[in-house]
Amino acid sequence: MSSPETTPRKQAAIIATSITKSFGEHLVLRGVDLEVAPGSIHALLGANGAGKTTLIKILTTLIKPTGGSASVAGYDVAAQAQRVRESISLTGQFSAVDGILTGQENLELIARLRHLSHPQQIARDLLERFSLADAAGRRTAQYSGGMARRLDIAMSLIGNPKVVFLDEPTTGLDPSARLEVWDAVTQLRERGTTVLLTTQYLDEAEKLADRISILHEGTIQAEGTLGELEHLLPPKKVEYVEKKPTLEDIFLALTEGKKSSK
Repeated sequence: MSSPETTPRKQAAIIATSITKSFGEHLVLRGVDLEVAPGSIHALLGANGAGKTTLIKILTTLIKPTGGSASVAGYDVAAQAQRVRESISLTGQFSAVDGILTGQENLELIARLRHLSHPQQIARDLLERFSLADAAGRRTAQYSGGMARRLDIAMSLIGNPKVVFLDEPTTGLDPSARLEVWDAVTQLRERGTTVLLTTQYLDEAEKLADRISILHEGTIQAEGTLGELEHLLPPKKVEYVEKKPTLEDIFLALTEGKKSSK
């Protein structure tokens, strides 16, 4: 008979129930409930200080909640922390890429640390998958912001984690680099990986997420698809106006066709 320590339960990829977290007298999370379906992209949307990173740290076993319970990939984050860690990867706000190493070397290093067979082939496959094969032999200090972030995500996929946590993955990137990262995130869903994405960018959540949770002052204020959330607002008055290009439209139009070869 399998023990509960080794056998995951059949359920949602991520479940959080009444999660609270205090740092001294400061209450950061005030009873968060969250459920993420397997193979989906779920955006956790909130301003700076809303508690997004704190919740991610709890779900990835980096810190313990003050109250409540959570499970990831079917394992309890408190009682089965090691099993959770074996089932997930985390890409934080700051890149884990080593600028001295090449793209190939960064990926091989992680594969070896995970004690995987054929690290060179694993690295080559991921470089191809994330359109970085041409830059495999270059030091990553020479990569653009978008390239480095794509490599960061590729590194997080070594070992085929069931759940990937992306904590504000496009912070500090220019519009073109953000689109590169969006494409990489979409690929994860297409391969059946569950993604919990934290962001403060409304357009990012709108573009990528199957479902969106809005976290504000430590609680989930609303959750649903974009269409469901839109219905929470009063009906809009329809007016016909000339649509002008946004600054992002202009920036991309002027730069996309003039990129230097990477």
